[in-house]
This record gives sequence, C-alpha cells and structure tokens, in this order.
Amino acid sequence: MAVARTRCVALVGVGGRVVEVEADISSGLAVMHLIGLPDTALSEARDRVRSAMVNSLFPWPDTRVTVSLFPATLPKRGSQFDLAVAVAIMGAAGVVPADRVAEHFFLGELGLDGRLRPVRGLLPAVIAAAETGAATVVVPAANAAEAALVPDVTVIPMTDLQSLAKWLRDGDAIAYTSDVAVGESASGGAGPVSDLSEVVGQPMGRRALEVCAAGGHNLWMLGPPGTGKTMLAERLPTLLPALDHDHALEVTAIHSVAGMLPPDCPLITRPPFINPHHTATAASVVGGGSGVVRPGAVSLAHRGALFLDEAPEFPRSILDSLRQPLESGVVTVARAAGTVTFPARFILLLAANPCPCAQPATTDEMCRCTPMVRRRYLGRLSGPLLDRVDLKIGVVRSSRRELLADRRFVESSKTVAARVLAARGRCAKRLAATPWRTNAEIPSSALHAEFRLPDVAMKPLTACLDNGSLSARGLDRVIRVAWTMADLSGEARPGPEETSGALALWLGIDH
Repeated sequence: MAVARTRCVALVGVGGRVVEVEADISSGLAVMHLIGLPDTALSEARDRVRSAMVNSLFPWPDTRVTVSLFPATLPKRGSQFDLAVAVAIMGAAGVVPADRVAEHFFLGELGLDGRLRPVRGLLPAVIAAAETGAATVVVPAANAAEAALVPDVTVIPMTDLQSLAKWLRDGDAIAYTSDVAVGESASGGAGPVSDLSEVVGQPMGRRALEVCAAGGHNLWMLGPPGTGKTMLAERLPTLLPALDHDHALEVTAIHSVAGMLPPDCPLITRPPFINPHHTATAASVVGGGSGVVRPGAVSLAHRGALFLDEAPEFPRSILDSLRQPLESGVVTVARAAGTVTFPARFILLLAANPCPCAQPATTDEMCRCTPMVRRRYLGRLSGPLLDRVDLKIGVVRSSRRELLADRRFVESSKTVAARVLAARGRCAKRLAATPWRTNAEIPSSALHAEFRLPDVAMKPLTACLDNGSLSARGLDRVIRVAWTMADLSGEARPGPEETSGALALWLGIDH
C-alpha cells in the first residue's frame, strides 16, 4: 500500500480554502474512488486524470485507487483539482517522488492528452495558498501571469503532465516572473476613449458627475431621451483615479472567479464600469446561480460603477435588492449548501425617462401619458432605494444657443480627473487614521462625532428635517456630499454654501 499527499484550493465565493488531496493505492478491484463531497465536474476528474496519465505515457495503477479530499465536509466544485489528483496518484504509484509532491500546491485542469488548461478563480486560489505559507504553486502556463501577481510565491508554469513529472523528478523548471505593468495598459480591457468634454449642454450633469467621482456617491438622472444621460454615465470611469494595488488585486480576484478576466490582462488597475441590460436576471445582477455561486454585476462593479440605464425597466425586486449592498458594501447569497459573501462597494448610476413613452413635449406627437401612468412608471424606483442615492438631477434638452454657449465652459476628463484626484487626496489625509477611503464610506456615527459640522452649516439641513423633506438617512448622505464639495473647493470643513449645495443636489429632481 502506498499513500501520497499534495494540496489544492477550493473556492468559496472570492476566497479560498486549502484542500489536502490524498491518494491511496491498495490491492483490490481496478477502480478509482473519489471521495470528499465532489461536484459533477470534479467527479468527472476520474476519466480526465486516467486519460491524461495514459496519454502522457505514465502507467495507470491496475488496482484499487482511492482519492480523498480533506476536509470532507467542505463541498468541492470545479476542475481545478485535476492536476492535484493526478500528481497525488503519480506520487503514490512512485512515478514522481512523494516528498516533492507534498511540498507544493497544484492547480489546473487536465486535457485528455495531458495538457494543462487554464481555470477561473486562480488568483484568489493562489492568495489563499500564500496565506498558509506556500512557497511554490504549480499552475497552467496560461494562468501564470495572473498567479504571479501574488507576492512572495514562486509560480511554476507548466504546459503538460510530462513536463511537470520531469520537474518533480529533476527540479529544473524555471519560475515565472511577472512583467505586468501597473497602469491603464493592464486595466482589464481597452481604456476608455470617450471624454467628458463631449457632453455639451449639461453643466449640472458634469458637475454632479465630478462630485460622484470625488466622493464615491450615487447618482440618479431623470430626463427625456437624447439629453446625455448615458453619455454622462459612460464618462465616469474617465474621472475615477486608478485602483491602488490592494484594490486592484481585490477587483481582479472577483473577475477571475466570474471568468471575465481577459487573458491578455492579468491585473485590472482601472475601476470597472458594469452596465447590465434591463432583462438581466436577479442572479446575474446580485449574484448566485445553480450549483456554483458566481458574483453578479454588483460585485463585478466593486470599486467602480454600476450603471442601470432605463432603470424603471428593471424588475422592482432587482432594484430593491440593491439596497443592502449600497449600505453594507457586500452582498450575501444564501443557498441550501451554504452562504457566500461577495464584496460590492460601487457607485450606483441610475438613468430614467420621465414616462414610458419618452416622447418630448415639444414634438408634434406629444406625450399622452397620464400623471398616474408616470407615477406608476417612476414608482418602480422605490423610496427606500432613492433614499440611498446621494445626488438627483434633472437632465433637460438644450437649445442650439445653449449648446453653443456651453462649449466655452466644457472641460476635458483629464482636467476634471485632476481635481477629483486632489479632492480624494484631501479626503484620504483626513481619513488616514480610519478604515475608510472616501466620504461615501464614512458611517453615521463618525459623521455626528469627529466629523460633525458646525451649527451654522447644519442650519439648512435642520430646517428640512423639521418639515419632513429630509430623512435621517438623507441627512447623513447630504453631509457626506457636503464634505466632498468642501474637498473639491479646497475648504477644510463644509460651510453653509457646501451644505446648501449638497442639499440641492439631494432634493434636485423633486424640487
């Protein structure tokens, strides 16, 4: 009887759990047993591993083979266990040294001819291995650049099972060194080519977008078609600063688990911009799925922006499901097999037409929607959801004269992004001793303690509290926007001008 052990990683959400893979070769019928709560994809590893070993000219044990995945109570899903299972069997059969097999982590899917195929979620798996003190991780060559993003871990890229066996016997493989440049060239796709200066005739919209980018605030835009709502939303990424290294790894891990990481871009350094269609399902927006729970659009937009165009066309259940991640910055998906939590701290951008027909009042075919139809249409955006939106603006059509006049005042994305970066720098300096990065993240307790505003600045807000036009949650959000406006203007603390401006933006559409 011979036993060999090695290690792999099981993904749970965007985190990883170390799994010990044991292979035992003993006398008995020639059959392979795979135990330890494997799913269908992992159960099929029996046939993939056997064909890969035979086609790589390695002997298959003509006896009883038992492979155990520990801990046995943890569900294992996916094909990333193929390589670890094959290596453990080869170690137990004496094809490769069993002590060498036990030293490293092995991640990858096997083809029937012995080739190593890339797998999704490799970055969080390598991070989990590194947290346990792993020194070396063997991965498919196609995943090497992604795995090399994790510091203090030696990445051994392999293309096939024969090369891996030779390295385990001789130890002559070359560790992979990442040459990924941190910048817009490695931002998860082509960088945005649009510019804020292209949005003419909407000075209030451009100002609101600048405030959103500087403080991480949510925005609702209401107006007829063709007024620039989508153009404004699509230009928000051009104003946001690049992600720092920790946030870039966090965002990249989420996209890796979702299988949306471009092969030529191992590190996402620009804030993501996610724009789901209004026919998207709840699982695709919030997260979920049958069997394997995948991150949804709210998690893919983590540290970036989520844009819901034609927001009232989304089912109300999906819109209301955004309330919890907007408050907590995470989304929790509960299933019978367990609960998975994904990060989901994003800027929410909503765009809506005033009514279902969206006919402008100046055309020959005027809008015939009754007030009841309009209220019912916009009523799909519930009060509790809009109470979590910091800025609400109306976007109206501009005349030719207004368009021509506004061209003298438009600024490029580069110019506005510089102000946003400076404002975020002031905010970061103020929040240096706290776990928060932007004004939108400051909790209510801190807003009314160390970041409490003077009575003269609070006067416009207390008046709205007294007449009921401002809720307690709305008060906190207005104060956060006031801090952002103070950062943009270079003021040490918000004054009456900033709080009045923030209040106007919060009440904008209704007043």
